[in-house]
Amino acid sequence: MTLTTNKIEQLKAALDAGLIDQATFDTASTAINAQLSGGGAIAQGTGALAVGAGGVAIGGDNNGTINLGVLIEQGKQPGASQDDLRRAYLARILLQANHLPLFADDSTNAKVRLSSVYTALLTQRAETDAEYAHQASSPERSNRRLSVLDVLNSERKLVLLGGPGSGKSTFVNFAALSMAGELLEDKTLNLATLTAPLPKEDNNDDEDTQPQRWDHKALLPVQILLRDLASQLPPPGTQANAQTVCNYLQTQLEQAGLEEFTSHLKDEMLNNGALILLDGLDEVPEAHERREQIKQAIQDFAATYSRCRFLVTSRTYAYQRQDWKLDNFTEVQLLAFTTGQINRFVKAWYVHMVELLRLTESSARNRSEVLQRTVKRNERIRELAERPLLLTLIVQLQTEGGGTLPEKREELYDKAVEMLLNKWESMKVRDNSDGLREIEPSLTEWLNAGRDNIRKALNRLAFEAHRDQPQLTGTADIRQADLVNALLNASANRSEVKVGKLEEYLCNRAGILSAHGVGMYQFPHRSFQEYLAACHLTDDEFPDKLASLACRDADRWREVVLLAGAKSSRGSSLNAWALGETLCSTVAPDAPATAEYWGALLAGRVLVECANLAQVAPRDEEKLNRIRQWQINILRDNRLPASERALAGRTLATLDDPRDEVTNLADMQFCFMPAGPFVMGDDDSRDKNPQHEVDLSYPCFIGRYPVSVGQWREYLVSSDRSPEEERSLQGRDNDPVTHVSWFDAQGFCDYLTQAWQSQLPKGWIVSLPSEAEWEKAARGGKQLPETEDFVTLSGLASKVTKAGETQRSNPHPQRNYPWGERFDDDKANVQSAIGETSALGAYPSGISPYGCEEMSGNVWEWTRSLWGKGLWKSEFVYPYDPNDLERENLGAGNDVMRVVRGGAWDYHRVSARCACRCGNPPDLRFNYVGFRLVLRSSHVLPLLLLVMLFYFRA
Repeated sequence: MTLTTNKIEQLKAALDAGLIDQATFDTASTAINAQLSGGGAIAQGTGALAVGAGGVAIGGDNNGTINLGVLIEQGKQPGASQDDLRRAYLARILLQANHLPLFADDSTNAKVRLSSVYTALLTQRAETDAEYAHQASSPERSNRRLSVLDVLNSERKLVLLGGPGSGKSTFVNFAALSMAGELLEDKTLNLATLTAPLPKEDNNDDEDTQPQRWDHKALLPVQILLRDLASQLPPPGTQANAQTVCNYLQTQLEQAGLEEFTSHLKDEMLNNGALILLDGLDEVPEAHERREQIKQAIQDFAATYSRCRFLVTSRTYAYQRQDWKLDNFTEVQLLAFTTGQINRFVKAWYVHMVELLRLTESSARNRSEVLQRTVKRNERIRELAERPLLLTLIVQLQTEGGGTLPEKREELYDKAVEMLLNKWESMKVRDNSDGLREIEPSLTEWLNAGRDNIRKALNRLAFEAHRDQPQLTGTADIRQADLVNALLNASANRSEVKVGKLEEYLCNRAGILSAHGVGMYQFPHRSFQEYLAACHLTDDEFPDKLASLACRDADRWREVVLLAGAKSSRGSSLNAWALGETLCSTVAPDAPATAEYWGALLAGRVLVECANLAQVAPRDEEKLNRIRQWQINILRDNRLPASERALAGRTLATLDDPRDEVTNLADMQFCFMPAGPFVMGDDDSRDKNPQHEVDLSYPCFIGRYPVSVGQWREYLVSSDRSPEEERSLQGRDNDPVTHVSWFDAQGFCDYLTQAWQSQLPKGWIVSLPSEAEWEKAARGGKQLPETEDFVTLSGLASKVTKAGETQRSNPHPQRNYPWGERFDDDKANVQSAIGETSALGAYPSGISPYGCEEMSGNVWEWTRSLWGKGLWKSEFVYPYDPNDLERENLGAGNDVMRVVRGGAWDYHRVSARCACRCGNPPDLRFNYVGFRLVLRSSHVLPLLLLVMLFYFRA
C-alpha cells in the first residue's frame, strides 16, 4: 500500500470518527504528495521524516532521524555488542517516554509527543538561594524561580514534590528523553531541548535569554517506578538494600530482551554516573514495613552508586510524614504554572495539532489565541490551567469540541471523563486480516446496556478500587474479572454477552480505562479514579457515608470529598453546607481525636471550594462559625502536619479570620523582653559574626507576630495612603505582609507612634527592632521570665511594672533556633514544601523564649540596623555595641543596606538561625521580606527612670 493511500485512509478514519472536520481533511489530503512503495522511505519537504519498515522516527530532518525499531532489534540480537545494547536501551527510552498516553489517538495512530508540548516546570526555589543561603549577605536577588532542572543541577539527591497532576512524572520522562536523545546524538531531542530558556513569568510572549542550567555531561537515564519496585521487595522484615534495586533493574531489562545490558548498566552507574529517576514514592503501599524497605533500598543504592544523580518524586502531603523522608535528600516544591508557562504550552500544543494533521494552521492559531485570552481574563479557568494535567485536559477538550470551556474543576473532570469514555466505548474503524475495513461495535452495543448504566458501573468500580487500594496514592489496579463483572451487571442481557469477546474488546481499547499488564486495568490518572468515586458517593447515602470515610482516612478521601462537594452543589450550595456540617458537627472538645481535626479541615475546604460564602443564610451562620473556630484549633495544635496547618490558615483567610490580634492594628499582641545580657552572634565559620555577650540595659516589647497583610491594609486606609507596591495587598489578610521596603516599614512605625501616642508610655515609640533586639527576642536573654504571655496596648504599663519579677536561667542561651539547638521543619516555614508564606500562628511549637512566633522562616524581617556604611561595602563588625548610634542611623539613604533577619519560606534552613544576618537595599520590595514591631523608649535614660518609677510604685 502506498504512503499516500495509507495517509488518506488514516485521514478518512479520523474524519469518520469526528476527530477532524471536512476542511482539515481537504487541506491535509492536498498536502500529501509523496509516494512510497516497498520497504524504503521518502522524505519530502522541510522537516519531513522518513523511516524504513518497523521504524519509529524521532527528529526534524533526515540527518537527525533515528530508526528506533532497528536500534532495538539490533540490541536484542544474540551476541550484540555493548554499543548495540546501549543504543537499544536508549532507543527504548525514546520509544516509551515520548508520548502522552492519556491523549493517544487510536484512529490515526498519531500520538501526542511529549517532546513537542513539554513546558519547563518551576519550583519554589529562587534564583540565588543556592549561592547566598550560606553567606552573610546577599546582593539584590532576582525574583526568578528556578526550574526543576536548575535545582537538579545543583542537588545530587533531590526529592521533587507536587500535587496530583503537577507534572512530576512528566519531568521524569522528559529528562530521560533528553538524556537519551543526547547520547544517541539526536539533533532535535537532546540537552539543548532540556535546557531551553524558560518563559518569562510575567511576560506572555517572551522568554529568558539564559538557558536552564545543566553543568554535567549527558547521563545515562535510569527510570524506576517505585510502585513496581515495591512489588518486587523481599518479604516484610527483610532488609532491603542496593541489590534490591539492582535485581529490579535486571528484571526490567530481561523483560525488554536486553538482559545482556545489565552488567554494562552497573558499570556505567559505578564508574561514570547515571541519572536515576525514581518516580512515585507516594505510590508505594502504605504498610510500614514496605515504606521502610523502600527507604532502605533507595538510600543504600544512593550510597553504593555515589557518582549518580538522584531524583525522587512524590505527592507533597504524602511526603510530609516523617517516616517517608529520605536522609540527606533535598526537597523542592513545584509551583503552579505561570501565565508565561500556560501560554507556551498552549502555543506548542496547537502547533503540534497542525503537525499531526488534526487542525489547519488557521484553526489552530485561532483556538490558541482564544484560549490564551480566556485564561487571561477568566480567573477560574486560569486557576485550572495552572495545573499541567488540567491544562492538558482543557486544550484537548477545546481541540476536540471547539466549544466553551468549563469554569470549575469538577465540571472539567466531568467533560474529560465523557471524552475519555467516548474514546473507550465508541465504535472503531479497523482493518481486518484480509485488508478490508470493518466497523467494530461500541461497548453499549456489545453489552446491550445504556450509557448511564455503564457510567454508574464505572463509578462504583472506581469507588471500590479506591476504597480497597492498599496505597494511599497512585492509581489502583483493577482485575479484569472485576471490570468484566461490573460491565455485565450493567447489561440488560447479561447471559447473552460473550465474555471472551468482551475481554478481547477491553484489551484493545484505551480511554477511561486501559490495560496495565496481563489481566489488569487502570484509570489513566488517580484524579479520574477520585472523580468517579466522588460521583458514586453523591448517589450513595450522601453526605453521611462520604464524611465517615473521610474522617477515618482523610488522605485517601480528601480529593473525593472536594469533588463530591462540588458535584453535589451544582446550582445550589445547600449540599456543600450539608457536607460541611456532617464533616464537622460538634464544637471542639478539650481533647479532640485526630479524625475530628481531619473532618474539620476538609469541612473548611468544602465551604471554600463549593459554598457561596458571599451569601450565607442565617441557618448556616452557626455552622460557619464552628468550622471557622476549628481551623484556628488546627493552626494552634501540632496534631496535623505543617502543610495541613498552612492549608487551615488559607481556609481561615477565606472564611474571614476572626483573630483580631492577627488582622487588626489595635489588637496587636506584644511580648515583654526585660533588660539584661544575652549571647549574640555565632562562631559558625559561615558567618562573620563571632559569638559574644551584649547587654541591652532596657526592657522593650516586641511583636508576637510579623505585621500581617490585614494590618497593613488597615494602616493604608487609616493613613489615607496608597501602597507603593500593589502586590503588598495581594496576599491573604492573615499572612505576613511582603513587598514592603524598609522605608515603607519605617513609615508604618512613624504613623503608629502618632496614632498610639495616648496609649504608649510617655516617651515611647513604635519602631523596627535593632538587630540586637531582634536576636535577643529570638534566642532569649541569659535570664528569662518565669512565664510568657502577651499584652496589647492597654496592658503595657502593668507589664513594665513587673520588670523586676523573678526570672529563671535560660537553658539554651546560645541556641541555634528559637526553639532549641536542632532544626525542625515542623517549627518553621523555611525550605519547606508549602512553597509560599503561611498564615501567622501556624507554627506554635516554634515559639521563642519570650513567646514570639514566626521568627524563623515565613519572611525575612527588616531591622533598623545598618549593614555597613555604604552599598555593598563591608559590614559593621562584631562585637555589637548597642550604644553605637551610627549602626541605627534612621537617616541613612538608599546607598546603605539594612539588616534583615529570620530567613524566609523559600530560603535554606541555615538562614533561619537566630544569629544569621543578611543585608538588603532599603528601597527594594521583595516577596519574601516583611517586618515586625518593637515598642521602646526613644531614649535609654528616660526609659530606665520610667522602669524605676513603675517598679517602686508597685
